[in-house]
Amino acid sequence: METRKVNVGLVQFSCVENKEKNIFNVIAGIARVAGAGAQIVCLQELFSSPYFCREEKYEHFGLAESIPGPTVEGLQKTAKEHEVVIIASLFEKRISGIFHNTVAVIDADGKYLGKYRKQHIPDDPGFYEKFYFTPGDQGYKVFDTRYAKIGVLICWDQWYPEAARITSLMGAEILFYPTAIGWALSQDEQTNRQQYQAWQTIQRGHAIANGVFVVAVNRTGTEGNLKFWGGSFVSDPFGELLFEAPHSEEITHVQELDMDRIEEIRVHWPFLRDRRIDTYNPILNRFIDES
Repeated sequence: METRKVNVGLVQFSCVENKEKNIFNVIAGIARVAGAGAQIVCLQELFSSPYFCREEKYEHFGLAESIPGPTVEGLQKTAKEHEVVIIASLFEKRISGIFHNTVAVIDADGKYLGKYRKQHIPDDPGFYEKFYFTPGDQGYKVFDTRYAKIGVLICWDQWYPEAARITSLMGAEILFYPTAIGWALSQDEQTNRQQYQAWQTIQRGHAIANGVFVVAVNRTGTEGNLKFWGGSFVSDPFGELLFEAPHSEEITHVQELDMDRIEEIRVHWPFLRDRRIDTYNPILNRFIDES
């Protein structure tokens, strides 16, 4: 019996101040991976600008745009031209005073399929996202694209097994994580290594726990006091690394996924079968006090 294959494209690059240049670079990257056989292309988080959340400045709200809007419309043409699904992370202006960190998903015929708004919003030195973004209020999403049923989560979402679980239970075969995460320039190499390994390990754990592929696409380059660690990767449904990008280089890559691997892993490691959903109510508590 013929196996089902899906080719995913990763575009990892450094952002510049000029929005048009970033979009030009992205479209060029999409063309490269499409030419190499990609069917679904994932871009990094907030790809059209430098990572403005390094600081709290009101003028950065001027970077936000409607979704769909001009950038999405341009990517719709690119998707249709190359017959690729595009996962595009943008700063969304919903209305005055309400902004989101949002992914638009465009199908291979150029149709806009919808959006996912980031649920988990960090607030740490160099990552002041709560100043800019309202948490998503439309729940978790899956998108039935031409090539696969995909789930999209965003950066800080990747640390939360609940988000991966719910999206997988909704039928996602591949979880995509557009990301912007990096090291403080003042950190030592051991801390850097520990952080990257933790970041990759937890996402590979989501792949194993749910029997799905995981694709994480991070930016690279130095912006202010942050060095984005790149390291985009692809994991199979048992946590095996199929690809890992370098930390400090711009890359495009196409990775073939054998979708039959999902069935194989889920049959032999039936974690979904053995879930005790009748015991999970305590997860709805913020913390379980002894009282």
